[in-house]
Amino acid sequence: MENRFNLRVYGLWVHDNKILINEEMIRGKSIIKFPGGGLDMGEGTIDGLRREWMEELSIKIEVLSHFYTTDFFQASAYDNSQVISIYYWINAQMPEKIVNHMPNERTFWHSIWDISADTFTLPIDKKVGCLLYEHFHAIPY
Repeated sequence: MENRFNLRVYGLWVHDNKILINEEMIRGKSIIKFPGGGLDMGEGTIDGLRREWMEELSIKIEVLSHFYTTDFFQASAYDNSQVISIYYWINAQMPEKIVNHMPNERTFWHSIWDISADTFTLPIDKKVGCLLYEHFHAIPY
């Protein structure tokens, strides 16, 4: 393993009891994940997240708060790096139609009540799926 980190940022946008997720084809395999991606050198996490959403979806987002940062070792499935992913709650003005501008990707709404680790493909997203399940199914006291 190389001595390098792969820093990723993702937005969690909930609207009408649904959360926005992506499906993309990577090396011939369907990957279900959240909208977002890798940081560029010299970029902060929030600026990187805003850039990723503009590039992929042409949506200007408001970053509300931090949700989760990877707290375990995860080797990349695609190169020789260690992946660290940061997830933020976000909000945005609802566009008339959500269009993903990236080749081999589509973006769609998924019920928050059906979200779980099984919704996602990669290990860190699976962890976030578990955390979201717990968040949305918490019993109020």
